[in-house]
Amino acid sequence: MDVVTGAYGYTGRHIASRLIAMGRDVVTLTNHPPDPSVADARIRSLPLTMDAPDALIEAFSGADTLYSTYWIRFARGNTTFEKAIEMSRMLIDCAAKAGVRRIVHISVTNPSADSPLPYYRGKALVEQALQESGVSHAVLRPNVIFGDRGILLNNIAWFLRHLPIFAVPGDGRYKMSPMYVEDLADVAVQCGMGNDNVVIDAVGPETLEFNNLLQTIREAVDSRSLIVHVPPLFAVMGTVGLGILVRDVVLTPDEVSGLTSNLLCSQSTPVGSTPVTGWVRENAGWLGKHYISELRAHYS
Repeated sequence: MDVVTGAYGYTGRHIASRLIAMGRDVVTLTNHPPDPSVADARIRSLPLTMDAPDALIEAFSGADTLYSTYWIRFARGNTTFEKAIEMSRMLIDCAAKAGVRRIVHISVTNPSADSPLPYYRGKALVEQALQESGVSHAVLRPNVIFGDRGILLNNIAWFLRHLPIFAVPGDGRYKMSPMYVEDLADVAVQCGMGNDNVVIDAVGPETLEFNNLLQTIREAVDSRSLIVHVPPLFAVMGTVGLGILVRDVVLTPDEVSGLTSNLLCSQSTPVGSTPVTGWVRENAGWLGKHYISELRAHYS
């Protein structure tokens, strides 16, 4: 039996489906009610809460591996990075107390405990807690994850389909190494079967400038949107207005800073095999046809 946080979410759903196909029992810990369209009767769902550590330990009883995908994209209301760090540490601690053999943790490329960006700093602190736990573990560090239900590429395509002008923060020459969600799930499950402590940059076979990725999406969806480059501050201000339009958080100042600081790329050997440019062209028929709301998906 394995435990997957967020088995009805994005990455967790693909990991859980592979484990089930292997004949393994899956328990999910989630703080969202399962969407009936993706709910799976073969997955036992339990609440993910900091209020009941004893219940978490019980949930881990008999589990071989924890696949931890839990994190937040940005702080909102009572959902803060401090609480996300605390929850992640509790998951690790309760898994250790329950005798879980191995933890596979989804982190991010270029985490740093000294980072001014809470997303990257928090990820580094959780990695540190995992290393100190004494539990056998694998840390996977993706940056941009693409695939079905992936928000970033889909919403870029949506804006390219609907806006006459698309503003790019800075020169657009910063790079990223996107990882296909199916490839990431494969690597996660493979790591779950291992024993050695490893840290892997989970990146795909293409490292490309944002300008090139944007142009690929623009051509694939037959967009006539004019691409312009603006100072990052202007881009942030523009996304605030767009957020009001779509009732969502489109892009945060921290995300712009991470993007333009080249934190979304890696020099490591790729472990994914699916090129993002080919995937975009193959899925252009539906990509960006409907906007995907981050707030509706994770904060409602």
